[in-house]
Amino acid sequence: MDFYSAYAQGFVRVATCTVPVTVADPNANAAQVLAQARACHDEGVALAVFPELALSGYAVDDLFLQDTLLEAVEAALAEIVAASADLLPVLVVGAPLIHGNRVLNCAVVVHRGEVLGVAPKSYLPTYREFYERRHFAPGDDRRGEWIQLAGQEVPLGPDLLFEAVDVPGLRVHVEVCEDMWVPVPPSAEAALAGATVLANLSGSPITVARAEDRRLLVRSASARCHAAYLYAAAGQGESTTDLSWDGQTMIYECGDLLAESERFPDGPRRSIADVDLDRVRQERIRQGTFDDNRRTLEIGDQALALASGRTGRTFRTVAFELGAPAGDLGLRRHVDRFPFVPDDPDRLALDCYEAYHIQVSGLEQRLRAIGQPKVVIGVSGGLDSTHALIVAARAMDRLGRPRTDIHAFTLPGFATGDTTRSYATRLATSLGVRFEEIDITPAARQLLADLDHPFARGEPAYDITFENVQAGLRTDYLFRLANHRGGIVLGTGDLSELALGWCTYGVGDQMSHYNVNGGVPKTLIQHLIRWVADSGEFGEETNAVLREVVEHEITPELIPHTEGVKPQATEDTVGPYALQDFTLFHVIRRGYPPHKIAFLAWHAWRDAAAGEWPPNFPPERRTAFDLPEIRHWLEVFLRRFFANQFKRSALPNGPKVSAGGTMSPRGDWRMPSDARATAWLADLEENVPGGGAAD
Repeated sequence: MDFYSAYAQGFVRVATCTVPVTVADPNANAAQVLAQARACHDEGVALAVFPELALSGYAVDDLFLQDTLLEAVEAALAEIVAASADLLPVLVVGAPLIHGNRVLNCAVVVHRGEVLGVAPKSYLPTYREFYERRHFAPGDDRRGEWIQLAGQEVPLGPDLLFEAVDVPGLRVHVEVCEDMWVPVPPSAEAALAGATVLANLSGSPITVARAEDRRLLVRSASARCHAAYLYAAAGQGESTTDLSWDGQTMIYECGDLLAESERFPDGPRRSIADVDLDRVRQERIRQGTFDDNRRTLEIGDQALALASGRTGRTFRTVAFELGAPAGDLGLRRHVDRFPFVPDDPDRLALDCYEAYHIQVSGLEQRLRAIGQPKVVIGVSGGLDSTHALIVAARAMDRLGRPRTDIHAFTLPGFATGDTTRSYATRLATSLGVRFEEIDITPAARQLLADLDHPFARGEPAYDITFENVQAGLRTDYLFRLANHRGGIVLGTGDLSELALGWCTYGVGDQMSHYNVNGGVPKTLIQHLIRWVADSGEFGEETNAVLREVVEHEITPELIPHTEGVKPQATEDTVGPYALQDFTLFHVIRRGYPPHKIAFLAWHAWRDAAAGEWPPNFPPERRTAFDLPEIRHWLEVFLRRFFANQFKRSALPNGPKVSAGGTMSPRGDWRMPSDARATAWLADLEENVPGGGAAD
């Protein structure tokens, strides 16, 4: 495949354009449209949307009924059609057109020297400053009709879907301004019929706060319809006899803003973005109620309905060949380095507030439901156990119970460092929980001796058995302590560890009575801890420890340190959590194949100086990854993810936290434990360049 091509990776480049209008001068307006069309062509744009009545101007009042203007509009349209022969974009242009006994407010869809179809405005506002029924007829009853235009007979109606035969998933529907403001817009029905890109040509004079209303409607439409929604409003040059215009343009996808232009511009402006057609498709196949809605409303393709004899609301499909460019066009959209962690400070603060309280309230309810047992927790001084401990402390506060009902244990083994041990001690002490230390090394030595392990004979054999003896003993102690003291074991392992299988199964850190961290990815936990430290939940002594924990390198501390050798580091084995969480999100939330994940990761991570970073992210940790590194760690992820499903199939209870998903077999993720990664690895091998291990 053409790995570096956005089109080959399931994207389509779209533009919403606003241009200076010369009132009642279609020839001048056509020139403005074509200038922007050529600029869009040069940028590889597939679809360019212009404002309502862009060829005549929106506020020309009774001039809409003048033959001179209407004839000039048709001449200008003919000029645009002819000039489009050598241009890539499908052009959607607003124009008043005569049809039968009336004038219609239309969107004309043009491509490669042809008019593909005409979408009339269905709903005409005749209230407040609007008087459209004085000049136009509604188009809602024009389904299935045709019109003569630019020497062609072309389909006309609100029932048209324009489908690119060479760009999988690109199906466009067009509506005009007010159509978006009614309870059931034409675009909603079109989306149910299969439209993935919804375009709105708008006049929409500006008043105070109307821009926010438009954003609300566009965002909502894109979210509810699982679609891209393109909006272009009239701007500079429109008549200001009684109104004013701001030229707002924006592109939303599934509720997310991809691009917008400045308002009240001097000159033409365009918003350009690459819409993810795979995302639209994935969202629709995952949310089964989307198609249930289509079935209930009996919406479908006209040709299929005629063939089957079914009745209902049908749409006609107009096919065209785009001829998308090949090669690297870049990627015109923001890609989050950390899809679980917002870049915006306010959004991140809100996410942390919600995540933390989801965990706290989940634990509260579990304790309340099972008779208010004590909480037994192992604390290592690492990120996960630190966060689980402060969640437990907050839950006890809210339940009105003493924090001494939390029994926290540090269980040092052969490689426990003084630093993390001190973190655990200081944190537990500052929180006022009951804190004890149990040295597991004597028991571990005995168990290793019983196993006839080489370590028991003095050999430096630090294998998986050596590691899991320690991990298993810690969990064993915690469960027996819970039995002995009337408590439950609080799990601390996070979502990222579960995805990668970085946990010891059964009698190990995979198991607990309740796990508050199982829905939280590793890349979010550090921000949660930092947010708690900054929020005033606990005292300054506690907050100081929390900030130190966040800065410490992630390590399991199971293998003794050898002088001159780098200490054991988790990410050296499982990969950088930054990359692995990136992959995790796009696997479980988006269902993307490896080649697309690699493409997105390359755009997100190849340049540390480009793009946004989450607030307070340390500059010294702002790294970059090249494509061979991305490919290598993606292969590690796939192999570990498939090999460790059996651990996820036996997870303890715990709350879902992130909309990105969870690993619970009772919730977001159900997968056979014996599934093979063969197809995913083949896709990686065949479609992602840069094979070989990372340096």
